[in-house]
Amino acid sequence: MQSPQLQRVIGYFHGTVFLFSIIIGAGIFMSPKGVLKYSSLNVGVSLSIWAASAVVSVMAALCHAELGTTFPRSGAQYFFLKRSLGPLIAFFTVWINLFSAPAENAAFSLLLAGYIIQPFYPGCSVPELPKKCLALAILCCLGILNARGVRGIAWFQTVTTAVKMMVLCCISLTGIVLLVKGKKENLAAFEKAFDGEIPDAAQIAEAFLQGLYAYSGWGVLVRIAGDLKQPSKNIPRCVITALTFVTIIYVLVNVSYLSVLTPNEIMSSVFTSDLIILVNYVGFSSWIQLGLMMVGLLKLRFQEPNLYRPYKVRLPFVFGTIAVSLFLVLTPVIRSPQMHYIYVLLFIFSGVLLYFPFVHFSLCSTYFDKMTCFLQLLLNVSPVSDIDENALTDGRALQKNSSEITADKK
Repeated sequence: MQSPQLQRVIGYFHGTVFLFSIIIGAGIFMSPKGVLKYSSLNVGVSLSIWAASAVVSVMAALCHAELGTTFPRSGAQYFFLKRSLGPLIAFFTVWINLFSAPAENAAFSLLLAGYIIQPFYPGCSVPELPKKCLALAILCCLGILNARGVRGIAWFQTVTTAVKMMVLCCISLTGIVLLVKGKKENLAAFEKAFDGEIPDAAQIAEAFLQGLYAYSGWGVLVRIAGDLKQPSKNIPRCVITALTFVTIIYVLVNVSYLSVLTPNEIMSSVFTSDLIILVNYVGFSSWIQLGLMMVGLLKLRFQEPNLYRPYKVRLPFVFGTIAVSLFLVLTPVIRSPQMHYIYVLLFIFSGVLLYFPFVHFSLCSTYFDKMTCFLQLLLNVSPVSDIDENALTDGRALQKNSSEITADKK
């Protein structure tokens, strides 16, 4: 009997569309307010942070691509961290994602439900009960769609991407037309753009967390690397293609916002400041994980120099990503410590209370194994084998054959 393996059905086109659709989401509608807020309503600083966030995202995504191409399997982050930094650090990432990802999905579904229901309640706020019911229905539909397989998700992402692109292109074209007309009220935000208050280091770090959140999602291809055709080639190509188009769209959309609305009008938009705090929380925890991954990448470079790496990122990109991670994590905590950052750190370290008794010492492991088997049968899922021959022989076999041919000639 053959060992269970994922089918590699996603190519370059669908991978790019999938990544493009994951990146472009609610972030572009939420982050402009957060970036402006922490930029002290300085338009020039805000647009600069949007452009710099794109550069940082590309740099981090290319570093992340080495991880996915070296270990082209689903759940590559956990496998990579366990191999490079040990099981405790790998457990921390699972512990963070176990709660942060569902909370993020719940918040976005509530935001989407609010946008959908708002036209039926003109002039007043949306009632909580129908909004929560619609949000729950959205989550259930997405869960069912995910359970039907990755091919269906790829086509669904293609359709939703086309819809989102139509909306964002309309917004961008409207702003461009208004700027070309050159009316004074449309150009007011860009005249003397840097004359406002300059934010301090802590505010810049939090503005970056808001901007980077809008670009987040570029690591999804590493998570589904086991479903990709030729991951060593397609992961870097998809990342560069998708992020280039996203950067152009985001800059144009922000320019369009500022050509129609003043910074104060943007600050008075439809959602509460709690979502801005949520974005900071998610971004803060994500960059802790990304910094750890970069440290693990460096460690494997020196610890296992002969490990087959179809794609190797340049070391300045790795050091740059580590520097950005340290800046985004340490600056807000040191310069202006907020309680939600303290809560995040306490939550992360609370995982130690569960790791040592239940993972390290394997207490109650029999009950957990039975529960795992029950859930696998209930949800019709199966873990892949430890060695994915299709993934590992992607380029390694070619390397081996070329060396054998060279030896025969000699």
